[in-house]
Order: sequence, then structure tokens, then C-alpha cells
Amino acid sequence: MGSYDEILDQVPVDELAQRLGVGSDEVRQASEQALPALLGGLQANASDSSGADSLLAALSDHQAPVNSLGDVDEQDGRAIVGNIFGGGTDQVVSQLGGLGGTSGGLVQKLLPLLAPIVMSWLANKMGQGGLGGMLGGGAGSASSDAAGAGAGAGSTDGPLFPGGAGATSGPVQAPGSATSTGAAAGGSNPLQDILGQVLGGGAGSSGGSGGAGDVLGGLLGGLLGGGKR
Repeated sequence: MGSYDEILDQVPVDELAQRLGVGSDEVRQASEQALPALLGGLQANASDSSGADSLLAALSDHQAPVNSLGDVDEQDGRAIVGNIFGGGTDQVVSQLGGLGGTSGGLVQKLLPLLAPIVMSWLANKMGQGGLGGMLGGGAGSASSDAAGAGAGAGSTDGPLFPGGAGATSGPVQAPGSATSTGAAAGGSNPLQDILGQVLGGGAGSSGGSGGAGDVLGGLLGGLLGGGKR
């Protein structure tokens, strides 16, 4: 099973369909459009050292598995979406809306519900790669600066990501530290490696039109990474 399919399989399709009042097939189809956008946005924000460190710190608050919709914090999800796409969120939703018959309104509702699932999956992958200590270290370095992070959720002043339920009201931007992913020094960036692997194999593994490669390559283009600026 490909990594993209692993994420899809963690989406509580039937629960989402019941909450949103739509069919399960509609939810799955919309998820197949929204997930690549979230993953691509995370990859774009993790492409520089400060963005990677900030994402690493946020992942430390999302290590708990998501087993059902009850484990999803929608408010946290909205903050994640805003900080991934910045001011381009509406444009992303607009581009995804209508793709393969998918409703833009449904995509807009799904994004904040899917974002915590993606963060939990990515945190789990980091742990499996023996990088769990980086997550713990990232959380510690971020918490000391949390009170000084004055921007609100969705700010485009920097590559900011929200903390978990116990975080301060503002999103956390982690400073460079010994737990850095190494992007600034030209070393390996494990976040980029994991996300690149998922996005590289997404289109083929999803088995349908509009897979990860199709969505990112032909549709969203320069919209991704809006949260960095």
C-alpha cells in the first residue's frame, strides 16, 4: 500500500458523510482532491529551514493517532489550513471546487477536518523513521517562544503552524535549534523526503483521476506555499 493510500484509509469517510450530510462517495472523492493540496502545501512550507522547524514543532502536538472523527479538533484544523495556505486558501478551494464533480463548498468544509489527520500521519511517519526525538525537541524549543508569537491563525507573516490543544492562542514559530531538520545547512530534510515520497507516488496509487500528482502538477501550481509569505 502506498503512503497516499495510507492517509486516505485513515479518513473516517462515513462519519464525515454523516456530519456533512452528503454521500460517502462524495466525501471520498473530495478527500482525494483536498489531501494532495494539504500535503503539497506542507511540503512547500517545509522547503526552507524556518518553515521545516516550525512544522516540526507543530507535529510534536499531533502525535496522537486519529481513530475517529471524535479525535479531530476542527478549530485546530482551521488554523492549520490557514497557516499552510495563508491568504491563498480561498483560491485553493476555488481551484479544487468542481474538479471531477467535487463541490467547492464540500472541500472547504473538509480541509479543516482532514488537516489534523494529515498532521497525525506525518508525525507518526517521523516517529517510524527514528526521528521521534526531533519532535520532542521541536516542541520544547517552540514553547519557550510561544508567548511572543503575536500573529493570529492564518497569518502570512511567516511559516507559522498552530500548536495542539494545550498551546497558546497564537501559532508557534520555532527558532533554529539543535533539532533543526538540517535544511539550512544543506543537509537532509526528512520532512521534505517523506512528503516528496507521498506526492511522487500519489497519482498512481489512488487509482483514479485527480490523484496527488494530477492535482499538484496541473492545477494548484504557485498557490502552494502561500503560508510562507
